[in-house]
Amino acid sequence: MDDKVTAKPDQAAIASPRRSPSQQRSRERVERMLAAASALIAEQGSDAMRMGEVAERAGVSIGSLYQFFPDKRAIVWALAERYTAESQACISTALKDVSDAEGLRKSFSELVDIYYQLFLAEPVMRDIWSGTQADKALRELELADSRANAEFLVAALKRIRPDADPVELETTAFLVWQTGEAAMRLAISVDRDEGDRLVAAYKRMALRELVGG
Repeated sequence: MDDKVTAKPDQAAIASPRRSPSQQRSRERVERMLAAASALIAEQGSDAMRMGEVAERAGVSIGSLYQFFPDKRAIVWALAERYTAESQACISTALKDVSDAEGLRKSFSELVDIYYQLFLAEPVMRDIWSGTQADKALRELELADSRANAEFLVAALKRIRPDADPVELETTAFLVWQTGEAAMRLAISVDRDEGDRLVAAYKRMALRELVGG
């Protein structure tokens, strides 16, 4: 289709290291495990989290935990997949009806602010995000996420700039998302005032590249 970025890998092509539950009872148990892991990561970080702690807090046996998550990395992966799916749904909704430059400026700016606030408010997301840099497979998942998000942006750009080179739009959209990931990492690693200024500067630079002005 015209509004899709072609020939790019997606999350479906990246194998998850965990077993997916098929029954409702199992899904509920996995939800408790992930909730327990999230709480522990928020308290002490993923590096310090132990599988036994997750099982104990979730109220399941260690054998049941290992049945779905062979190791700690599989838990982190599942949480990363969840946050990725949630962010893609948010981005898709925000951009699907954008039809002019002003609409893109408004929607893109709001999305960046939402993303920034989420990472300021959610220590689990920050921890997982940092952890992706040390794990090749998680970096690939993050890259696929950026490509998927770029597709939503490309679709909006094609509506605004129908005569533009589609390859150029794809390249620009992908670079904007990847640069945004780096900008967010930097912003949450410094004090809040400086972080706010960095995010504002990123929005200005990105929007100049996307719609000019």
